[in-house]
Amino acid sequence: MSGNYRREEKNMKTKYLVMTFKNEKGDNVNLSLKGIKENLASAEISKTMDTIIAKNAFFSSGGKLVQRVGAQIVTKNIDEIKVG
Repeated sequence: MSGNYRREEKNMKTKYLVMTFKNEKGDNVNLSLKGIKENLASAEISKTMDTIIAKNAFFSSGGKLVQRVGAQIVTKNIDEIKVG
């Protein structure tokens, strides 16, 4: 590469809670929440998932969410580079 350019990098880190449910059809359904609080306890996640199921808060193409399968906290790193 030739010419003058200024490289600015910006690192962003985002955490997601990914909750997996089983629906009436028997398929797994993932629900992702962005910007979760630090240090979530498994009991809090389980309670939240139970509430989502009990209130029929979400509906999938395979029917209602009927069972907890699992949960993960996913960390996504994004390195933004300015060009031009």
